Amino acid sequence: MKTIQQYLSSPIRFIDHSKQDMILNEPNRAFISFAVDDAIATTVGNKSSLPTVRLWVHPPTLVLGIPDSRLPYIDEGVAFMKSKNHQVLIRNSGGLAVLLDHGVLNMSFIIPNNGSLTIHDGYDMMYDFIQQLFKAYTSNIKAYEIVGSYCPGDYDLSIEGIKFAGISQRRVRNGVAVQIYLDVEGSSFARASLVRDFYHISKKGEPTKHTYPEINPEVMGTISKLTNHSFTVPGVGNKIKHLLEKDFHVSTDTLSNEEATLFQKRLKQMKKRNERLT
Repeated sequence: MKTIQQYLSSPIRFIDHSKQDMILNEPNRAFISFAVDDAIATTVGNKSSLPTVRLWVHPPTLVLGIPDSRLPYIDEGVAFMKSKNHQVLIRNSGGLAVLLDHGVLNMSFIIPNNGSLTIHDGYDMMYDFIQQLFKAYTSNIKAYEIVGSYCPGDYDLSIEGIKFAGISQRRVRNGVAVQIYLDVEGSSFARASLVRDFYHISKKGEPTKHTYPEINPEVMGTISKLTNHSFTVPGVGNKIKHLLEKDFHVSTDTLSNEEATLFQKRLKQMKKRNERLT
């Protein structure tokens, strides 16, 4: 299994956006993070920036995959989520709908692609890191599809069949962003119930070309509940930084001027993608 320690050498950059209200003079909403990751992936890919680990947290938001935007009654589903005080956006990486809120920590490994990093390598790297992160609390984290979860995939991370995290990937030129959401605290049951209701409203039982998940909230949980340990989002963020510092010299430099410029371009693209949802 590919590990981040095998693939990268010091120094690396660590950016914690999980506690910030503004990023590059923009309110810290979820589509900002996808634009930021694209900007960083570009500079990391052309080696003008260090490989970067970035943390991010957002207010309640339903993050849709591109196939979700083709649901037959998507407008009704979006209106339902907004009535529940959730923002809705279409992301630019793979997968289906994921629910974010202040109890969910997102992390991106943004690394160069030297031509030998396969998609499975990227997933394995994140899977191994999460196993390292929580090894003092459990040795039972597995990676396989959890049927009934939202955004199901081969790299759902679970403990005894209950999913607490999902991994996606975004490739931008010579850069790769491997992104994970971690359900840390709060109610995964409530999150999954909202996503289930969104799909019911947006699909209304009609046949569709794409297969959407039949969500069972019972198969979703937080890492806190599954390990019987009261983790917090800030606490897990600190653990991530400390684990990185064991093997790497970690720089905490902020985004560069080049990244700020690229961000504005990527932000326009994200806003264009989401015009119909606003």
